Amino acid sequence: MAKLRSAAGLETLRADIVSRRDPGKRCIAVCAGAGCDAACSAAVVDALREEAAKKSIDVKVTGCHGLCEKGPNVVVTPGELCYFGVRPEDAPGIVAGTAKGVRMDEVPFYKHQMRLLIGDNPRIDPTRIEDYLALGGYAALSKALFQMTPDQVLDQVKKANLRGRGGGGFPAGLKWETAKNAPADERYVIVNGHEGEPGAFMDRALFTGNPHKVLEGLIIGAHAIGAHRGFIYTRHDSPKLIEHIETALAQAEAYGLLGENILGSGFDFEVEVHFDVGIFVSGESSALMRSIEGNPPEPRPKYVRTSVSGIWEKPSNLNNVETWANVSQIISRGADWYASIGTEGSKGTKLVSLSGHVVNSGVAEVPMGTPLRTIVHDIGGGVADAKPLKALHFGGPMGGSIPERLIDTPLDFDALAALGAPIGAGGLLVMDDGTDMVDMARYFLEFLTHESCGKCVPCREGLLQMLKILTSMTNGKGRNGDIARLEDLAEVTGMACLCALGKTASDPLRSMLRHFKDEYEARIPAGG
Repeated sequence: MAKLRSAAGLETLRADIVSRRDPGKRCIAVCAGAGCDAACSAAVVDALREEAAKKSIDVKVTGCHGLCEKGPNVVVTPGELCYFGVRPEDAPGIVAGTAKGVRMDEVPFYKHQMRLLIGDNPRIDPTRIEDYLALGGYAALSKALFQMTPDQVLDQVKKANLRGRGGGGFPAGLKWETAKNAPADERYVIVNGHEGEPGAFMDRALFTGNPHKVLEGLIIGAHAIGAHRGFIYTRHDSPKLIEHIETALAQAEAYGLLGENILGSGFDFEVEVHFDVGIFVSGESSALMRSIEGNPPEPRPKYVRTSVSGIWEKPSNLNNVETWANVSQIISRGADWYASIGTEGSKGTKLVSLSGHVVNSGVAEVPMGTPLRTIVHDIGGGVADAKPLKALHFGGPMGGSIPERLIDTPLDFDALAALGAPIGAGGLLVMDDGTDMVDMARYFLEFLTHESCGKCVPCREGLLQMLKILTSMTNGKGRNGDIARLEDLAEVTGMACLCALGKTASDPLRSMLRHFKDEYEARIPAGG
């Protein structure tokens, strides 16, 4: 393949790719996301390809379709007919068109969503850049390079009020601006694809299924900030994700969309892939940057702003996978369009990974402001086994829980943070009425105690002491004063720990003491 040297060349290539595709030809897309892969989707692919070869029908292996609970999933176009729980013996009926499918827009899990980020997954083979180009891929990059100045790109991201999807919800445009304006001869951009918290799998679903969407956003961000070198930091234990990222980088460079003189614009940008060392704290921003440098992934004090002094003391802008994936649509459709979606303070859509006691586990994408009731009941299908809902937990081990009575709260950064259950990266755990909220806090503290780097005493010792108290309470050995001790320890760790792991480690406990304190008081025996 020849390198593209102009915006016109990109559009000529795109037109050629589209002209060689028949939109009316049947195509069978098989989900090979983690959930479907574990349910033996590879055998389904083999069976479908054997049948489809007889009729010259394409079979495409794609990333996650979202509805993990009912995999392996298959989508047949045109018509977007969905088949769930597909087995190899179903292949003849699907290929012949005699098996009964259901239109995607009639499936409750899908019809209540707005799938702007993950919606292309069933249309894309993530190992073929041509599929992404056929859907308009890299047009936003071309626009940013040839029709906009870096400042104009930055202004659009600020105007859109894109807030970081990695946990903090900090305005991405302000972070970009800080890195851009920091005095330095070099600056960097980073994709945080670590996603190490239990119950969070939306970034992997997006990045594995559509790596070019993330890469395009990263290149646009580098152009806006003035960075010529970028990093993708991801997990070492996700071989398919790694394969797709490395394939995407190689294909983008081969087409001249990455590397020297991108599209003939004069802008140079290269990307390196780095892997975690198997611990949760390596996903913390400053720890991640130290890991990229080749140092142990230990966090730095928060008064050191990585946007000013990050990797090798240079300005370093880090956003997570979902944040970068939003960039291309903001540039393509405009900040006003993006800002029209969501609430006053939380714009755009949000990926949510549904897990726990829910009928339909999987990855959903909804507009910000969507009531949690819609996510849990209309999309998620409600609580499994028709049990009563007790609580919802956002944000994994550093998040918070709210009771069922608050289920009409909107999916909004500020509204949920005010209730003690910040959205975090978007992991939503559904808990039925049999859930022990004391044991849930113990579980989260146990995870974080094991994952702490141990650098600072408040984290290393404070978490351990909270865990000991909670373990005693769950074992029926609670004592008078335990709750007050937990509250004191939570306050100290929240103020004194170096990084977000320690500072927010007690947040699940805080939220549970706020909304479910009676369960904790019940663990203190009379006269104990």
